[in-house]
Amino acid sequence: MKIAPSILSADFGILNEEIKAICDGGCDFVHVDVMDGHFVPNHTIGPVVVKSVAKVATKPLDIHLMVQNNTFFVDLFAPFKPEYISFHIEEEKHPHRLIQKIRDYGIKPAIVLNPHTPPEAIEYLLEDLDMVLLMSVNPGFGGQKFISSIIEKSRKLKAMINAKGLKTLIEVDGGVNDKNVKDLEYAGVDIVVAGNYVFSNPSYKEAISSLK
Repeated sequence: MKIAPSILSADFGILNEEIKAICDGGCDFVHVDVMDGHFVPNHTIGPVVVKSVAKVATKPLDIHLMVQNNTFFVDLFAPFKPEYISFHIEEEKHPHRLIQKIRDYGIKPAIVLNPHTPPEAIEYLLEDLDMVLLMSVNPGFGGQKFISSIIEKSRKLKAMINAKGLKTLIEVDGGVNDKNVKDLEYAGVDIVVAGNYVFSNPSYKEAISSLK
C-alpha cells in the first residue's frame, strides 16, 4: 500500500516543515487538493503555494483538481511536474481530450469519481488512465467520515481493470485510517490518501507506517 498524505490537513503556518516531515516519514506521494470554491464549497491553494511545495517535497506530487474549467487548471499546475493530475468526471465534458493533454505534459492522467458515481461511468476511459481516484467522502473538506460502500465499489472497479488486462491503479481518498486500510487493500486499492489521520498524529512516521 502506498501512502499519499493530503496537505489539506497540514499546518499551513509551517507548511515547508510539514512537507519535509511527511517525506522523511516515509510517504510515497504528497497529495495536493486544489479546490476553486465552485465545484466544491471550499477554496484551498493556488500555484504560488504548490510551487513552494514542489521545491520542498522529496516525493512526487499527486494533484487532485476539484474545480470547474479543468483545462485551465491543468495548464496552471502542469509546470510543477506532478506524478499525477486527477480531475472529476462529473465536471468534464471532454475527458479523452483532457487525458491526452495531461499526458502530453509528461504527467500521468487520473480520473476521480465522487461517492455516488459508479465505476461504469469511466469503463470506456480505463485504457487511457494511469489511475482512478475513488472519493470515500464527499469532496470539499478534510476530516470527514469514511463511506464504507466504497469498499464494494473498489472491488467492482478492480474487476473491471483486471477484465481488461490493465494495470490502472486505484486510489482512495477520504476518512482513511488504520481501521479500514486493510479492507481497502483486500478490495484492490493501491494508494490511500490520508490527511487527518497522518497530520493529527504526533508522529507522522508512525502514522504512515501503521497504514503501510
